[in-house]
Amino acid sequence: MPALKLTPADRKDKRGEAHHLDPVVLIGADGLTAAVLKETDAALKAHGLIKVRMFSDDRDEREAALAKLADELGAAPVQHIGKLLVLWRPLPPKEKVEREDRMAGPRTVKIVKFSKSPSHRPQVKKIKVFGNQRVTAGGSIKRAKARTTSVKKKAQAD
Repeated sequence: MPALKLTPADRKDKRGEAHHLDPVVLIGADGLTAAVLKETDAALKAHGLIKVRMFSDDRDEREAALAKLADELGAAPVQHIGKLLVLWRPLPPKEKVEREDRMAGPRTVKIVKFSKSPSHRPQVKKIKVFGNQRVTAGGSIKRAKARTTSVKKKAQAD
């Protein structure tokens, strides 16, 4: 994959975003190995913008590693400052998995009621709410109304 190209303005924005990041991939004395490429790819998939620390003292070797990482992973080289390399690749869209085994059932709801006095703590309750119940704005539980049936059906059931 060829490396992505960034405009100078985009590169400046990415450098600002990467300023507070810590390195997530470390490249040791062995240099760029298959394992390092795999970990860098995984980090780019997870974060999009990453820092890589390379412990080599040779600047040309670090520049070559940055170019190789960008080319092989389809990323954009953002910055090479000292022993830190910054790479960016857009995050892939997340796949939404729809589950059909989900059904309405009991769920636990936390209800917080604040005190009128500022010196008292709010009351926190955890309540199990069933499928035919709902929580009102005041924090109370309301049941769904029973379905009305005809008088004839009630007589037949008895």
